[in-house]
Amino acid sequence: MLTSFPRVASLPLILTVAGCASMPAKTSGTLATYQNLGEQKGMLSKSRNYIDPNALLSVKTVRIAPVAFAEDALYRVKKDEDRALIATALNREICVTLSDKFQVVPLIEAADLTIRTVVTDVMPTDMTAAGVSTAVTLGTGAVLPIGVPRLPVGLGGLAVEAEAIDQAGIQRAAMVWARAANSITDKPRVSEVGDAYSLATNFGNDFSRMLVTGKEPQALDLSLPSGQRVQSWLGGAPKYTACDDFGRSPGLVGVVAGKFGAPPEWTDKPQQRAE
Repeated sequence: MLTSFPRVASLPLILTVAGCASMPAKTSGTLATYQNLGEQKGMLSKSRNYIDPNALLSVKTVRIAPVAFAEDALYRVKKDEDRALIATALNREICVTLSDKFQVVPLIEAADLTIRTVVTDVMPTDMTAAGVSTAVTLGTGAVLPIGVPRLPVGLGGLAVEAEAIDQAGIQRAAMVWARAANSITDKPRVSEVGDAYSLATNFGNDFSRMLVTGKEPQALDLSLPSGQRVQSWLGGAPKYTACDDFGRSPGLVGVVAGKFGAPPEWTDKPQQRAE
């Protein structure tokens, strides 16, 4: 029995990897430079990162530019409304998380750092597969005490690149990132951008936490969220009014809707239009 423990302990990881689509990281040529980026790291989220912690010590204010979409992403996400959902989820998470350390100011104001983000590619979610997965999960959940994994087909993905530029135009942080949904941890939503919308929050957290901590993101983050982040996640007012440019989080209503596979646009009303 003892000799089988390592295999049993690794089973969740094996299942997660097996039920995960592949989403390669892409660049679009929009970063000030790619030469600072390190080697690709990560299993679920794959990223190449750069951070200049010493330069961030004197940073007090940041501003956030509207999310842009590269040609490949525009080709796969044709609806303005769908692009707006992804863009809002990205910048809202970045804004709220950066508020833990920096003052976030409107884009029209000068700031120590400017955050620029580009969605480089999107893998659309298969809405039929997402609908079937939701029905199976809800049906089995009514009779079984444990959850059933999502069907490992039709999974979506997201690729993003972002950087923080100082007032002299020098890159102080950058990330080229990609992640695909998996059948264990990512709930299906009946929308072509259902997975990309959810994954946008993962990227926003990874990138902004790198700026807040001055360190590359870790595979496992055990830190507790701040009070202002919890308030924002629940749909309350953000710490800085500049974050209202990206709309309020749908909060618990959005969580419940997501469990039933509802499209994100049912509960999230973006304020920002993507470029």
